[in-house]
Amino acid sequence: MKKSLIYTRTGDKGKTCLVGGARVAKNEVRLEAYGTVDELNAHVGVLITYLTKEEDITFLQSVQNVLFNIGANLATDTTTVEATLDVTEENLQALEHQIDVIDEKLPPLKAFVLPGGARGSAVGHVCRTVCRRTERRILSLNEEAPVSELLMAYINRLSDYFFVLCRKINFDAGKEEIFWNSDCK
Repeated sequence: MKKSLIYTRTGDKGKTCLVGGARVAKNEVRLEAYGTVDELNAHVGVLITYLTKEEDITFLQSVQNVLFNIGANLATDTTTVEATLDVTEENLQALEHQIDVIDEKLPPLKAFVLPGGARGSAVGHVCRTVCRRTERRILSLNEEAPVSELLMAYINRLSDYFFVLCRKINFDAGKEEIFWNSDCK
């Protein structure tokens, strides 16, 4: 029988291989980090299905490629091989540029914004919160194995991008932002 390219059975007992060949438990902090990057990338894919502006779709597809590189970087056992895929200064600058371009067109914030409004905005807020969790997982990994500062900065900035993108989606859709009422009314 020909071996399946989809399943190998090598992970059936809770272990997997890192890039470099080391076998590790599937619940290790490194796997939590790159698994959460993968989860974020999947949510970004869902967000793209709600977008109508080609420039937003194109930019988010480039973000997905950077996230895939980040996942590959974090999946690399750097004690045995060098991680070759990383975030570049250009990736970070492109993200910051998008934040500035979007934020310039939005009204100033007057209060904390609650997730919601247009469906795309609500999904974008899921991306933002998963991105924050991703950042926490990467920071935990960084305590055990060094992670590039650019990578950490990119993930931090990416959650800011999702925030302004959510505001833009609501603005473009003519939806009022939902502001936090501290009186809970």
